[in-house]
Amino acid sequence: MGAGHSHGHGPAGATHPAGTAGAAYRGRLRIALAITLLVLATEVAGSLVTGSLALLADAGHIATDAAGLAMALVAIHFAARPPSERRTFGYARAEILAAVGNAVLLFGVGGFIFYEGVRRLITPHTIHGQATVVFGLIGLVANSVSLVILLRGQRESLNVRAAFLEVMADAFGSLAVVVAAVIFLTTGWRQADAVASLLIGALIVPRTWRLLREAVDILLEAAPKGVDMGQVRRHIEELKGVEGLHDLHVWTITSGLPVLSAHVVVSQDVLEAVGYEKILHDLQGCLGTHFDVEHCTFQLEPVGHAEHEARLCH
Repeated sequence: MGAGHSHGHGPAGATHPAGTAGAAYRGRLRIALAITLLVLATEVAGSLVTGSLALLADAGHIATDAAGLAMALVAIHFAARPPSERRTFGYARAEILAAVGNAVLLFGVGGFIFYEGVRRLITPHTIHGQATVVFGLIGLVANSVSLVILLRGQRESLNVRAAFLEVMADAFGSLAVVVAAVIFLTTGWRQADAVASLLIGALIVPRTWRLLREAVDILLEAAPKGVDMGQVRRHIEELKGVEGLHDLHVWTITSGLPVLSAHVVVSQDVLEAVGYEKILHDLQGCLGTHFDVEHCTFQLEPVGHAEHEARLCH
């Protein structure tokens, strides 16, 4: 016989996702979205007035960022829904799907910017330098405010980090627009605008790739970043009475919600001496203290039970 133990609530012991890491930053994301929409309107108008590709490229990037921020907010809304009999973890993964969607959007914007930048290098356009500086500075200041608003949340939530990276790319983009306009004003080099656009694209792609890779790792249920499976195994096996361990799995439902399950082989005399409850609490305390994994499900087994399971499976 084995004994199961899980920390959680809701149907079938499901964990309620209302406490996902991104939910705490819903208000800040709304503020960042409002600022982003304001910058978008300003830069579109500025591009029409000045003829700057860098300004238009940055506006295009900002448009997808606004969509990404809206997607992040929608994902947080769905993630807050309670679990059900069919979806025992609720919609917590919605935040990770939003991060993947944002990454795809960013890759698309990066590709467009590279294409237009190369085209403008070959056929440079004249821009209105002074007006471009003004519009670029407006975008830089506004995006810097959004960065400060989202700075803390991006350390805790992959969904918020996606939004933070988008706003960061916007800030760098606005800075590149200003620098390109200043270079054009001082030297008359018309390709500066195209070069700035290419730099914006170069800033977007590497960060987006890291974001996408981390989100895909979560969807593929890889071990959480920073969790050493060997150390987890050793800590469990060092507990008094533990004779072995198998079927150990650690994965992440969404940012801030790591989950662990394992079959733990315990000597019969220890089981009889201290009882299942004491061993389960020791296991839970070990994982929560050393690895910050509080949602754990353990099956306690006497020695030899694993061989019994194997025979039943065949």
